[in-house]
Amino acid sequence: MKIAYATDLHGDAAKYRRLLDVARAAGAGAVVNGGDMLTLEDDLHRTQREFIVDFLDRHFAEYEKAGIRHLGYLGNDDLGIHDACFEKVCSKYRHVVNLAQRKYDIGLFEFIGMNWVADYPFQLKDRCRKDRADYVFQRQLGPGVLSTEKGFEELPDWPAYAAALPTIEQELAALPKPKDAAKAVYVIHMPPARVGLDVCQNGDKVGSAAIYEFIEKTQPLLTLHGHIHESPARGGRWNAQMGKTWCVQPGQSRGESLSWVAIDLESMKMERFEEALIRGGISRAP
Repeated sequence: MKIAYATDLHGDAAKYRRLLDVARAAGAGAVVNGGDMLTLEDDLHRTQREFIVDFLDRHFAEYEKAGIRHLGYLGNDDLGIHDACFEKVCSKYRHVVNLAQRKYDIGLFEFIGMNWVADYPFQLKDRCRKDRADYVFQRQLGPGVLSTEKGFEELPDWPAYAAALPTIEQELAALPKPKDAAKAVYVIHMPPARVGLDVCQNGDKVGSAAIYEFIEKTQPLLTLHGHIHESPARGGRWNAQMGKTWCVQPGQSRGESLSWVAIDLESMKMERFEEALIRGGISRAP
């Protein structure tokens, strides 16, 4: 079975359309979207919901026509108040799956998703967790906020609030279990620590120790990550092997290109592509 994997598309319709095109051309049975699916423009309460209803609904209908599955979930930049709307749209289509904290089987392969991330300095905390019980909070860039239907709710003490939530370590333990780890594909928005897939623009490495330990212990076939867009360019690698497991982080430019990875799950052959997009048309980067 072949899949096409991309992440952090942030509401770029041209990237979405191109990803479906390359999946058709590659004979992929599924496209996997690793989170941060919605636009970051203007009033996120309005524009993100509009993107789900006005674009994703029609776009998912194209997957239905093509007979290609779309597995994905909202990420840390996608407001939590839109989860129900996203779920409603996904549920209209037999080939479209909201993979957040769920397992979905395609033949022998089991896809398991998790969209929680270890805390970061930025204010939106809808999907943030402490990594482990001993997590030390970074310096914050402002008070933490949660999305509500009426706007953003400021948290007077984010560390205290977070202390009452499950950690990333606990969220991983609560995920559905695969029948066979050797056929399991985990789609985890946050990258693991220590394997070079978590390198920020300034060189900081911000991956999750809990996710590293989970992969090391579980040894699935494949894990798919994103979140740190610039990591492949800054760290010089887009995949890494941990024992029997391959970990993949394709990165994503916020400019005029699409990054994605083609993976054959039977042979575990994989290739990363970065294509220049021309609005109104698309050309392959040299």
